[in-house]
Amino acid sequence: MLSLVESFYSFQGEGKFAGVPSIFIRLGGCNLSCAGFGVEFEKGVGCDSFKAVNREHFEHTWKKIDDLTSIIDSYLNDLDFKPDIVFTGGEPLLYFQNPTLLEALEYFQDYRITLETNATIEIDFEKFPIYKNVLFAMSVKLENSGENRVKRINQDAIKKIVENTKDSFFKFVLSEKDIDTKEIKEITKDYPDVPIYCMPMGESAKELAKNDKQVANFCIQNGYNYTDRIHIRLWDNEEGR
Repeated sequence: MLSLVESFYSFQGEGKFAGVPSIFIRLGGCNLSCAGFGVEFEKGVGCDSFKAVNREHFEHTWKKIDDLTSIIDSYLNDLDFKPDIVFTGGEPLLYFQNPTLLEALEYFQDYRITLETNATIEIDFEKFPIYKNVLFAMSVKLENSGENRVKRINQDAIKKIVENTKDSFFKFVLSEKDIDTKEIKEITKDYPDVPIYCMPMGESAKELAKNDKQVANFCIQNGYNYTDRIHIRLWDNEEGR
């Protein structure tokens, strides 16, 4: 069984494929708490998926499912093109051995699939080779997350993702107060060919505006890719967007 928080059809709002029509599958649970992001019962400043993280308040709303293919197919029935499929969370790699998730990855292997992860969980790519066909958006958490460094950075997990997949990329959340190249360079130094995307922190268009120009300038100065958070810019943190 999987814990499904929500599914919806929209477009990718951030990262390498920003603007691409996408079906989102959001799974519940996370191995990090990211207290530094100001995640609370009613809002999440850096984490825009607090309902997928906070078990205490929201787990009762998660649906227990054993079939993902029919859920995804229900969105495809009205489309005459192939959208991207995005698995997000929470932390979807908590379920990387789950038969329901593996079945869906196999069934839709002809689609471009992105898995959004904090890159702390190691995958056995030989035992589960289907993950070699998946693109990983590695949102490795920085010091601003408030997490202990040992818990939030797993270089072995990152190395396995980079060595076993194509077109995976790094994605970092920054605010004007914590822009620093040192930690990003330290995390990514062994992977010069893996793209780096930086995006402003914020759960609303107003909050994004406080950080976006500084993050954009930071990217220009360091040769990183700037990515906005288009869904938040348009709809704040409205569900299903």
